[in-house]
Amino acid sequence: MDRVHIGGNYKRQPFWKVILGVPLIYLPIITTVPFVIMGVILIRTHLKYVGGMNIKSYWDFVPARVSHRYTNEEQPTINITPFHVAHYRFFWIFNCRHYCPMSVALFRYAVYLVMIVENWWCPFAHDQKPEYAEGAIDGSFWHVFPEELEKLHPDDIKNPIWNENGKESDTTR
Repeated sequence: MDRVHIGGNYKRQPFWKVILGVPLIYLPIITTVPFVIMGVILIRTHLKYVGGMNIKSYWDFVPARVSHRYTNEEQPTINITPFHVAHYRFFWIFNCRHYCPMSVALFRYAVYLVMIVENWWCPFAHDQKPEYAEGAIDGSFWHVFPEELEKLHPDDIKNPIWNENGKESDTTR
C-alpha cells in the first residue's frame, strides 16, 4: 500500500508553516459543507423520484459514539503551553468526536449517492467501476428497457453491481 508521508516530515516543518497550516483544516469544510449538504439533498431527492429505495442514510456513515476509543474524560491532549488551544480537551473532543467523523461521513455519503446515480444511469464498465460496488443497485435504467440491452456490452448487461442477479432483463417487470 502506498502511504502518504506526513509523520516523518512534521517535526521538520518551520513553526510558522504549522501555525499557518492548522486553520486550513477548517476552511475547506466551512466553505464546502453547505454545498455538499445541498448536493446530498438534491441527489437523494432525485434518487427517490426515480424510484430509489433502501438507500442508506447519512447516519449509516457516522461512526457510533461507543466505537470511539476515548471518552470525553479520557481524551488525550498535547502538553503545550496552556495558551495553545491544543492543550485543552475540548479542542480534541470537538475535532476527534465531531469534526473528523462527521465531515468524513458527509463526504463518504455524498460519494455513495453519486455511485448509485452512476450505476443507475451509466452502467458501463471502466477501470474504477469495481469501486462503485458500495452503491450497487438491483437494475440499471438500461435494464428496465429490455429492448435497449442489445446496445450494451455483454459484460455490462450481466454486471452484478448494476444488475442484481447478473442476468439479462432480471429487473424488467
